[in-house]
Amino acid sequence: MRRMIMAALGLAGAAWLAVSTIGSPVLIGAVYPTGGSQGAGGTEEYRGVGLAATYVNRRGGVHGHPIRLRLEDAESWDAAPGAVERLASAGVSLVVGSYGSTISRPAAETASRLGLVFWETGAVGELSMKATAGGRVYRVAPTGAALGRSAAAFVRDQLAPRLHRAQPLRYAVAYVDDVYGRSVGGGAIAEIRTSRLPMAAVFPYTLRRLDYDALAARIARARPDVLVVAAYLEDGVALRRSLVRARVPLVASIGTSSSYCMPAFGQLLGRQAVGLFASDKPDGDDLRPDHLLPGAAGELRWAAAEYRRRYGDPMTAPALAGFAGGLALFEHVLPRSHGFSAAAVAQAARTVRLPDGALPNGSGLAFAPPGTPEAGANLKAASVIWEWMPCSSTSCLTRVVVWPPAYATHPIVFP
Repeated sequence: MRRMIMAALGLAGAAWLAVSTIGSPVLIGAVYPTGGSQGAGGTEEYRGVGLAATYVNRRGGVHGHPIRLRLEDAESWDAAPGAVERLASAGVSLVVGSYGSTISRPAAETASRLGLVFWETGAVGELSMKATAGGRVYRVAPTGAALGRSAAAFVRDQLAPRLHRAQPLRYAVAYVDDVYGRSVGGGAIAEIRTSRLPMAAVFPYTLRRLDYDALAARIARARPDVLVVAAYLEDGVALRRSLVRARVPLVASIGTSSSYCMPAFGQLLGRQAVGLFASDKPDGDDLRPDHLLPGAAGELRWAAAEYRRRYGDPMTAPALAGFAGGLALFEHVLPRSHGFSAAAVAQAARTVRLPDGALPNGSGLAFAPPGTPEAGANLKAASVIWEWMPCSSTSCLTRVVVWPPAYATHPIVFP
């Protein structure tokens, strides 16, 4: 089955890159999971990158040079270094990836060690100083720390004032203790502490032999009003079920990109998800083109229609992240680069500045310079806040964008 998926992706890539450009191709490596637990999202994000290559190639490529993608599958963290090394052996100097935070870190470290540019389109987890110090690792999507800060700030600025309480809300943060969870959880903790809000407790946890009922009981004993959760799908759902069973009296709860925002989260929890919030990237079908700059609006309309035509589904957040991240590189950085070497592309990336709304996911582009705490991170990456709420049908559940107002599809329903 995996060989069939890889073959199908290869054929799709060939179809994407059938263009009328005349220059020699620009070979760009791609490291994404196309199978395993992260395969669905990785495939969607790679499809988005492929659409970006198609879009640029149909307009003449990069100064007449068509973009050609070479995919190396990496289903887990230990497969990432080998995937990057194979691309380097094939003469690739630019690598895009990788959807998963656990894959992104070793992929970025290997690319940096080999002197390649690593262009992260979707993963939000922590990257090591070893990876970012060389100035050739760039992340277009928001960092996990930014999503965590946005989650805490949304509760502080938008939800808390609606309660008209004399005393500030007490916060707790629960996070899976890995590169993804530490990034998101750390961002939320930093925002809470910087705001001098009461911190009830912090709950890092490991997935191995996790007792969700025991964790819920610990959270209950801390008596928080607000719980921020950085979890994957399975542990996020299991923890929420345990909190409901324990009747923990939370005023509000907000999660992030790898659980609370996912359609499967609502499908698994049903009514138990109602009223929960999520801090994450937007979907293609939920982002309003009229709030983007004209060029980005046209790109979004084209991509959403083309994705649905090809795959029969709406453009998901990973697909849109891949499309926007691909365009950032193919359309805005490479044309400004003096050649396609890693050094030239890295130099161009550091100089490109795009205003908010210039990319089809609502982002701008401005990378933090090397030597700074956020080196390589896109300081203009866009994110939104989702809320789970019932449809008109009592058995139906939907998620809607409620913040910021420019991208909201529904007003906040709280308390």
